[in-house]
Formats: sequence, C-alpha cells, structure tokens
Amino acid sequence: MSGRAAHTRSSRRGLRRRHVAVLALVVLMLLAAERPKGLADVAAVRTWSYPDYTRVVVELTEPVELVGDDLTRLAANRKAKRPDRLYIDIADVWVGRDYLEGIPIEDGLLQDVRLGQYTLHNSRLVIDLQRYGHHRLFTLESPHRLVIDVFGERGPGRDRPTRTVRTPRTQNGRLPVAARPVRTVVIDPGHGGKDPGAIGQGGLREKDVNLKLARLLKRRLEARSFKVVMTRDDDRFLDLEERTAIAESSKGDVFVSIHANASRRRSTRGIEIYYLDENHERHSIELAARENGIQPRQVDGLQRTLAKLRVSEASVHSRRLAEIVHHDVITGLDSVYKGSPDLGVKRGPFYVLFMSSMPSILVETGFLTNRRDATLLRSERYLDTFAAQIAAGLGHYRNSVTPPATLRASAESDLPAVGAR
Repeated sequence: MSGRAAHTRSSRRGLRRRHVAVLALVVLMLLAAERPKGLADVAAVRTWSYPDYTRVVVELTEPVELVGDDLTRLAANRKAKRPDRLYIDIADVWVGRDYLEGIPIEDGLLQDVRLGQYTLHNSRLVIDLQRYGHHRLFTLESPHRLVIDVFGERGPGRDRPTRTVRTPRTQNGRLPVAARPVRTVVIDPGHGGKDPGAIGQGGLREKDVNLKLARLLKRRLEARSFKVVMTRDDDRFLDLEERTAIAESSKGDVFVSIHANASRRRSTRGIEIYYLDENHERHSIELAARENGIQPRQVDGLQRTLAKLRVSEASVHSRRLAEIVHHDVITGLDSVYKGSPDLGVKRGPFYVLFMSSMPSILVETGFLTNRRDATLLRSERYLDTFAAQIAAGLGHYRNSVTPPATLRASAESDLPAVGAR
C-alpha cells in the first residue's frame, strides 16, 4: 500500500514537472514568435501607494479590451512558492519581452506587478499580493488606461521614497468617511498648462479663472483653520492620475474641483455644483465629456463602470457637501450681485471625482461664453466673494459632520464680511 502511494506521489510530481516544462516552452515560443499586425503596445505601467489602497495603471496605445469582466483571484500555492494573486487578460496587446522582470512594489499590500504575452494576441496582467481586502477595476480614455485599485489591511512594506508613508488606524488605514473630522481640503484648479479649458468672451481662459479662484479660496480656508492642499499652484498641466496622486497622498478630507463652463448658446449663464453619481442628467453629458477629455459617446462607458462598481461611501457625503456649499454660494453671491442664475446641484460622471476616495464636488463657476458671466469672472472682487462663500459652505459642512469635541479652534466669527478684502 505504501509503495503504491509513493508511486502515485512520484507520478504527480512528474506530471507537474511536465506541465511546467510545457508552459515554459509555450512562453519561449511566444517570445520568439513574430509579432502579429494590428496589436496595441503597452506605453507605461505606473503604481501609486495611497493610505487606503494601491493603484496600478497600465497605459496602452489603443482602447482597452478586456477578456472577461473582472480580475480572477488565485489562492497562494505555498509548495510552488506562488503568492496570492489577481490576474486579467487584455486582448489585442503585444508585450513581448518588455516586462519579463516584473515591477516590484512591496508596499505591504502588493508584492509586484507582472505583464506577459499569454497568447499571440492577448497579454496577461498579474498582481502578486501581500495582503488583500477587495479591489475595483475600470478603464479610462485619453490616454487609454486600465486602472486597478487594491484595498486591504497593509502589512509591513519596504520604505519607497516615491510612495506615501502610512500609519494605519483602521483596517484600511484611515477612519471611515462618516467618522473622519474634516481638516484638510484639496483644491483642484481644473486644466492648466497646455490645456486651457474653455475659451470665452475676449479670449478669457478657463485655466486662468480656475487658478485665480483657487488661490483666493485657499486664503479664505486657511483663515478658517483648514489645512489646504493645491493640486496645482501655477500654470502647468496635470493629468487625472497626477491630480489624484496629490489628493490621496495628502490624506485630504474633502476635494473641491474648480471649473468654468461654456455653451454654444451665448445667453446661457449660471452656477452649478456637481457630485458623483452613477445616474447622470442628460444635459451633463457634454460637460462631463469636455471636463473628462473624452467624446460624449464615451460617457456611457463611464456610466457602466460606475454602475458596476456602485458609488462609494463617500458619494452620500459628496451630495451633502454639494448641497451645503451650493446654498452658501448662491445665497451669498445673490446678496451682493443680484440675480445670480442658480442652475442647482446636479449629478455627473466626472473622472476627477470618481478617482477620489473622499467627499468630492465639482464647482462650475459660470459660463465664459456669456458676456455677463465673463465680466464677473474677470473681477477679482467677484472671485473673492465666490471664494468666501465656498469657504463658508465648507465650514458649515465641517461643523455638520465633525463631533464638537474634535472641532479645531477657528476664528470664523471674526472673518471679514462677504466680499470684503
């Protein structure tokens, strides 16, 4: 009996060795094979370690086509010395030999990322895990990217100077949004550098209006004892990944993206504030496409992604934040500048909001293509009044969600009146 058992174990080991040998032979054949025509290339693979999760981004030269709807998780095989891992196949992509060595991460959550040629037409992305809680996967355009966020309780990781140093407080490293005091506001002036945003009356550029208002808002918020982080403080271009990296690495509690609108109808004017939701209103598609840097027909793809992932815990708080800031902005501006058109609080599929894990809003300050709005948005006094009212709204939101015992001391009662310099 024991002899037959030993023979069986020996046969299994031999079978495994043959399987490994066959697999190795297949890989060598793929690497030696001539590249088929019409395949996309991998332009870059980037990773960021945030307080709550690690993000992996694969940039391609063509739109992302996945084989399957989601990542597959494989349990660790200790005998084969293979860690717990996630993988997904990407169609019509040629990797060749470029990523044979893999990309080490070792941040206490992910061990490394590997990308290889699985078949002549498909590549396989493998993420080796150190810890795991859950993940999310989505695709972005302009440029074409596959984005994977892996969440979990971090173990000890290697200290990498380009990554965030974490001090875990809860399972995911931070308090839940509902229990987190609001101290740090991330201000994101939209567009910048080579991207002027909308162009309005007299050549007024959205990127300039956004930055001027953001600087005034920063001063107003600091007067209310907020810590403020700016995604940009000068005229430079940042893509969505860079904006998110700044926001998430700062451990921000609230994210405010500043934009200005445009319309083919020059009579259209007014202020609107957006929060992220998987349902959008029809009129927001064109705006979302412009701010996301994609075609209107591609907005539906983002909607499907949001519906599949569902909106995060922060979305409920984002809606509350939008409503409070909207009330203060409209009430305050109307007391000084009569007849400010109110376009309301709306839901919209904006990448910059989707990629942030904190309560987030996008403020559209007016229509640069409308003569009256453009005149106001050129005025520093008007922009300062606008900034004062956004800051007031953020102060009221902070008071509404932060337990009184943890509120930081502020001199809000001593602030200058609305619009004062």
